[in-house]
Amino acid sequence: MSTTTYPVRVDGALDDRLNRWLWLVKWVLVIPHLFVLVVLWIAFVLLSCAAFFAILFTGRYPRGIFDFNVGVLRWTWRVQFYAYGALGTDKYPPFTLHDVPGYPAHLEIAYPEHLSRGLVLVKWWLLAIPHYLVVGFFLGGGTWFAVQTDWYGWNSGLVGLLVLIGAVVLLFSGRFPRQVFDLVLGMDRWALRVAAYAGLMVDQYPPFRLDMGGHDPGTTRLDEPPRENHPRQVVPSPSREPELQRMSAGRTIALVVGTVVTLASLLGLTVGGALVWLDQARRDSAGFVTSDKVTLRTSGYALTSEKLTIDAGAASVPQRWFGDARVRVRAVSGSPVFVGLASTTEVRRYLTGVGYTTVKAVGPNTTTYDDHAGTAPSTTPTELKIWRVQASGPGEQSITWPIENGDWTLVVMPADGGRELSVRADVGATAPGLQWLWIGILTSSGVFLLLGTLTVVLAVVRQPKLGPSTLPSTPGRPVE
Repeated sequence: MSTTTYPVRVDGALDDRLNRWLWLVKWVLVIPHLFVLVVLWIAFVLLSCAAFFAILFTGRYPRGIFDFNVGVLRWTWRVQFYAYGALGTDKYPPFTLHDVPGYPAHLEIAYPEHLSRGLVLVKWWLLAIPHYLVVGFFLGGGTWFAVQTDWYGWNSGLVGLLVLIGAVVLLFSGRFPRQVFDLVLGMDRWALRVAAYAGLMVDQYPPFRLDMGGHDPGTTRLDEPPRENHPRQVVPSPSREPELQRMSAGRTIALVVGTVVTLASLLGLTVGGALVWLDQARRDSAGFVTSDKVTLRTSGYALTSEKLTIDAGAASVPQRWFGDARVRVRAVSGSPVFVGLASTTEVRRYLTGVGYTTVKAVGPNTTTYDDHAGTAPSTTPTELKIWRVQASGPGEQSITWPIENGDWTLVVMPADGGRELSVRADVGATAPGLQWLWIGILTSSGVFLLLGTLTVVLAVVRQPKLGPSTLPSTPGRPVE
């Protein structure tokens, strides 16, 4: 048999006794970890990019970045082992990048003294594609290509399905089935090996081999006599491996603040990105940020908007931010149509006793109306002098006006004052302040993202007392 070893070691020891009900709420209990991991994975990606260039030019993975990235994988593995990646323990995961000897889940990666400069260009995307497909089936996402809608939305992969089966058995028997746990751990181990390879930490191609069980045989000689199926536990030497100190109050506060700032900055980047799309993709050749066209109908004599109230204090504020507004309408039948804007008071006076329809809300699938019973208007709209702006005639009619304070109502009617109308309409605004708005949001969010990420990294990174966070060069005495 092969005597090849792999430099990524993933261990996990299944608790003899698990709470029957705790797994139902672990998704809530791990939320603090998930918030922190979002930030840590942002740092992981950024630092991996820096490591990419370091390997490309020097052939070496910077040791500080390597230890940090190993810590992120280790932290992620502990959370997954506690939660729905394995449900292997009820012991709450520690908030640390370093290995905790007393915790039942461990991950170790041997630091490479040299890495291939050529492989770094292709291994994380091209060479890893076969493994990405396999891991997709294990963890979810990849199953879609095979089952599509046959599973009615189930997309958690084989690991999620097996963990669910084990959880149901645990609920009734009080024990998580060992065979299920061993298989799940083998798939998790495969995924973490691929993560380390794609993270540029090793050059050795991950084996297409399912190493099941808590003890990782992938880092030992496979032709050795089989060992007991539990991970190696290392008894720390008192002189070299004292207990890790607990996180101080200052580091805890920094961790919380950094996480909140980073998550808020991600929200800001999302909002800024949406505003960029709005400014660039929705602005037409005339300079108006324009909505999609919608179809509006009435069986009465007029269509009106709800009251549009603009009150920004200074009269120049709406104009400065929103510029000019525009409404375009076209009768579906091609008949002449009227569109006008007037004060709400004047519109109500004109339409008193008239049958008309108010557009309450326009949605992607439905439009909500409020119908008002009445008779035909005594005067056609073109004969009135109440309109701030107006347009009428066949084909598309457009009105443009500078946005200003006041209560306004839009009115669309058949130009001859007749009954029943169906139009295609859109609205837009020049929005001169939109570009400065998204520039400011993206810039500030980017700065806060860096500050928040740095705060979290500094809070969780501390010099351990037990040496480097990788495979120890002088391992302790294994417990048999």
